[in-house]
Amino acid sequence: MCACKKNRNVIFRMNILQKILKNSRTEEDGIFFKKIYQITGFKPKKLEIYERAFTHSSVHKIDENGRVISYERLEFLGDAMLGSVIAAYLFREIPNQDEGYLTKMRSKIVSRDNLNNLGKQLGLIELVTSKVSQKHFGENIYGNLFEALVGAIYLDRGYLTCEKFISKKLITPYVDIEKLEGKIISYKSLMIEWCQKHKKQFAIRVEEEKSAEAQKHFSAQLLIDGKIVSKARATSKKRAEETASKRAYFAFQKEIQLKT
Repeated sequence: MCACKKNRNVIFRMNILQKILKNSRTEEDGIFFKKIYQITGFKPKKLEIYERAFTHSSVHKIDENGRVISYERLEFLGDAMLGSVIAAYLFREIPNQDEGYLTKMRSKIVSRDNLNNLGKQLGLIELVTSKVSQKHFGENIYGNLFEALVGAIYLDRGYLTCEKFISKKLITPYVDIEKLEGKIISYKSLMIEWCQKHKKQFAIRVEEEKSAEAQKHFSAQLLIDGKIVSKARATSKKRAEETASKRAYFAFQKEIQLKT
């Protein structure tokens, strides 16, 4: 058999194999593939990585090694990738500030509120496979999914593509250095610092509410010099504390700004 005929046979077999693989993708996979493409701007090479990024542990899906499949491991990886890309960006863009300033700015950019808002805007919750109703997810699910998606992109496409995605979705549209300098990332820390500086007693009382609701709720009371100055209710202890602290800050805002 001549070389030309052999080559034609090889190409023919490859085309047949590609068609088989293409047809083996379910309609559901095709819809998921299209949504990932719309969000990221590129076609995923390994769709199963992205499927893992949107699988909730409640599904009890197991991989070939007997480990539970969920987005949480990719969330961990994505968190590290975000920190790395943002740190490199700040290092390049702000050459005259020390590491303390750069660390604070990075924390503001990758704050939970920012990532939650971005996850909402991208509609990531709609891609989740879960046995838990969406209404029972906490607010942080949006940011967690965004981090998991970043982790999936890194595994599928590598650092450069991951960096471009973060730049396109987070840095370019939302990072304004001047505005971020004045942004408060923790009202609780701010209130504690202000109270310590002016010799005021600061305390937060948090209790888990007894309720028939499926999701837990926590109530918080913030006290200054023994007096309750704000209250809050949330689905996590940390969020209840932060909301109560934010309300206290706005109640004392004029005094804080005058005395800080």
